[in-house]
Amino acid sequence: MASESGESNMDREMILADFQACTGIDNIAEAITLLELNNWDLVAAINGVIPQENGILQSNFSSEASQSSMFGPPSQSEAADAAAGGAVSPPSSSSLSSSPPSSSTSAFCPVNASSRHIVERQPRMLNFRVEYRQRTVELVLEEGSTVGEIKQILETELGVPVSKMQLKGWKCGDVSDSTVMRSLHLPKNNSLYVLTPDIAPTASTSKNSDLQESLNQNFLLVISHREAQRDYSLNFPGSRTIQEVKRNVSDLTNIPVRHQQWEGWPVSASDDSMTLAVSGITYPCHHLSVCRRSSPANSQEPTEECADVHMVSDSEGDDFEDASEFGVDDSEMFGMGSSTCRKSPMMPENSENEADALLHFTAEFSSRYGDTHPMFFIGSLEAASQEAFHGKARDRKLLAIYLYNDDSVLGNVFCSQMMCADSIVAYLSQNFITWAWDVTKEANKARLLTMCTRHFGSVVTQTIRTYKTDQFPLLLIVMGKRTSNEVLNVIQGNTTVDELMMRLMGAMEIFTAQQQEDIKDEDEREARETVKREQDEAYRVSLEADRKKREAQEREEAEQVRLERMRKEQEEEKEAIRLSLEQALPPEPEDSGEQISKLRIRTPSGEFLERRFQVSCKLQVLFDFVASKGYPFEEFKLLTTFPRRNITQLDPGSNLMEAKLFPQETLFLESKE
Repeated sequence: MASESGESNMDREMILADFQACTGIDNIAEAITLLELNNWDLVAAINGVIPQENGILQSNFSSEASQSSMFGPPSQSEAADAAAGGAVSPPSSSSLSSSPPSSSTSAFCPVNASSRHIVERQPRMLNFRVEYRQRTVELVLEEGSTVGEIKQILETELGVPVSKMQLKGWKCGDVSDSTVMRSLHLPKNNSLYVLTPDIAPTASTSKNSDLQESLNQNFLLVISHREAQRDYSLNFPGSRTIQEVKRNVSDLTNIPVRHQQWEGWPVSASDDSMTLAVSGITYPCHHLSVCRRSSPANSQEPTEECADVHMVSDSEGDDFEDASEFGVDDSEMFGMGSSTCRKSPMMPENSENEADALLHFTAEFSSRYGDTHPMFFIGSLEAASQEAFHGKARDRKLLAIYLYNDDSVLGNVFCSQMMCADSIVAYLSQNFITWAWDVTKEANKARLLTMCTRHFGSVVTQTIRTYKTDQFPLLLIVMGKRTSNEVLNVIQGNTTVDELMMRLMGAMEIFTAQQQEDIKDEDEREARETVKREQDEAYRVSLEADRKKREAQEREEAEQVRLERMRKEQEEEKEAIRLSLEQALPPEPEDSGEQISKLRIRTPSGEFLERRFQVSCKLQVLFDFVASKGYPFEEFKLLTTFPRRNITQLDPGSNLMEAKLFPQETLFLESKE
């Protein structure tokens, strides 16, 4: 039985490859669905996709013709039979399986342009349902078209300029106008919505405002997985489509979308491309249940080898057939195989140093998901908080705490598709300090809760404790405030790149508003401090000037006192000398018969000094007399009137007779220059 199942799977793989080669349908899930609708009849499935009037495969195909087109060129007789329109029964599955395999590209689509049975395949068309306010526009374009061409058509339909239009809802994140839709690997039916934040709604668009409000509301879907007897509480914005919800549930339950059987959707939710806002579900909470629809394919035992299966995002979820039909167990598809497949833990248990634990986390993250990821802060949570919240207001950032759990089914999807997206990495690196921790081990989780209690309080700790394993990874957005730190948002793992970016930008708007207030307060405080410093400096300079002025005045007064004291000492000394000279003078002679000389001396002030001297007196006695009257020999000179002679230049030892100062003479005193 196992061998027959293996051969059946091999046949189906070949048929699937041939079907994709002929029709150009890249979406594997879509191709498998079409083949199942035709019971894996290749010719019928191709005719169902490419109508007969296009000349792809005519109904008069014979089994020999179809077989020859698969496994080799037709013989002349077979070609003639085919041309004559002879009807032959189609080949059995046993004949197909026993035939030798051939290239899928040559099976039904030979390059020969002259083939009578096959013509060039038509370009693949994509359906778009675009919602804008109260309007819905349906478009059909070739997959070779660009996103900009869609916007140009919408500009004509909606009257919204392309420059003010934001086209959202792409499953692969942000795209540019030059992106070719073929590169996005889109399904046949797609739902998009237009945002115009720069265009305010008019009064005539009240219904539009209600719809826009519904699109922005968050719906809580409580989904019961009946087989696993487990409930999931998922939050989705109203702009998400039912198809996107089913793809997210596929990631959680490992049930492909086409195998999901639902209960609880309202009758109005008839199209999976409808958004939740218009689907008729109950706001704010709606209950649903899901289980696996019985599949005709026989599942096999999981292979023993460990294949590194690439995790797919929501946009790629339907591109894969149920893994069990190709011999791969669901747990392997989500990286949850046997213990031999488990990779080393993100973070060692009971690490003594937080920096070493985060170095190990960063290295393991890079080895699993590549080097394109946010730059994780290496250090303790306290150090990360200091880096983000302290310093000048202009330099502060938000703190993003990334909590990883290896046991969560969303871990690989979130890491590879969200945390490694170029737009998310650039935005986090520019505006956030990103700190990571692995809560897989209970010891590490307990350590995290202790750190959060110390830095953010018990409310945040209790919030983290309430989240279940399948709700991880978590991204906590924390903003520093004056008195305490505030958690702005908790982003769970069941999100998309667009939603993650919108929530990060929303947190950034709140932070920017607070930061502007902090910058204003800081600038005002610095201005006040600057004025105070200037006033203090001016006061200090004034005190210094007063001190210097006072010191100069004190020095001047001290100098005056010193000079006055010196002057007094000099005067006292002069007075002492004058008195000693006056006492040493010989007595003035009386008028007698002796030879006496009468001298009359005019002082600089105009007064006259008169005295009698004996002719035999020395000139020194005359000089001492003049000095005793306050005119010392060193400062004044004694002159005769006519002829003018300087007596002070004569020998002090000569007498008055020799100096010709007899019997009388008038002299005058003059200061020496």
